[in-house]
Amino acid sequence: MAQNPRSSETDTTPTADRNSGLHRRTYVRSLAAIVTAATSLGTAGTAAAKDENDYEVIEAANQEITIEDGETWENKLFDMTTGQDVTVTTVGSDWTIRNVGFHGENTSGTGSATFGISDAGGSSTIENVYLGDGSDDRNGSSTGHGQTAFWVNPDHSGHIDMQNVNIQGFADNAVYGSAPGNSGGGTVHIDSCFAANCHVSHFRLATEGSKVTNSAILVDEDGYAGRGIWAWAPGTIEIEDCQIEMNGNHTAIDAGANGQGTEVLVHDTDYDNQAGIAEHAGSSVQLEGDSGTDPEAFIPEGTPTSAEEAAAGDS
Repeated sequence: MAQNPRSSETDTTPTADRNSGLHRRTYVRSLAAIVTAATSLGTAGTAAAKDENDYEVIEAANQEITIEDGETWENKLFDMTTGQDVTVTTVGSDWTIRNVGFHGENTSGTGSATFGISDAGGSSTIENVYLGDGSDDRNGSSTGHGQTAFWVNPDHSGHIDMQNVNIQGFADNAVYGSAPGNSGGGTVHIDSCFAANCHVSHFRLATEGSKVTNSAILVDEDGYAGRGIWAWAPGTIEIEDCQIEMNGNHTAIDAGANGQGTEVLVHDTDYDNQAGIAEHAGSSVQLEGDSGTDPEAFIPEGTPTSAEEAAAGDS
């Protein structure tokens, strides 16, 4: 299930254990105001949205939704203003999650994940998803034991491509993808995604072949201290063409955890030098190409900036 008992600093299994610059930081800061000003999702609005934009509006009511083997699940708009929650779990292989938006804050206070994902030996896809309204105050603890956006099951043994996903304001990791590193061994490729102001970490990976490309991370609000990219063992993890703007918060690139080291290869990436790079337990972070310390995070082209835009596939 997507609701999992997890620890923010340790995994559930032992660990041998720019694109266009279309939306820059000034836009990110005003994003919440734009969403708040959007038309509320009443019954009449639901019907109109479905007719005009060809997506389904679903009121959050603590549903547990399962995406089956080979299924394509798309064009969904979740209304989180009900104060209830939604969890989505995948099973099997070769599934697709596409054009999904969450309007309003996620409200679970149980330390759950909105998405619990894995692929059993094949290749699956997540694209054009908006989780930019974050989790509510009940999940705001600096301990990070709150809502995660995407949690990758330790049994994940295939490959998952995540593209054009927008995650902001979550109390735990934005993408908690390190658990398969010493279990299922599956890989995750995060491409053209945006994560901002989350606790613990924004993108967290562990399996060789996993990577973050063409993506951006921003920390620009008080009280949020999640790492930029956290690379767990065994690695190697690749980072390419990314902007990691931490404004001095926590660590831009953190390598190694639980006494185990890893290798991180960084290509053509700008990171916040004040937040810096940390290498634990014999880890190595290698900077290659045109990498520097003058990051400017922005939402990559094609990544949705509202729940409605995601659900309609208009990014």
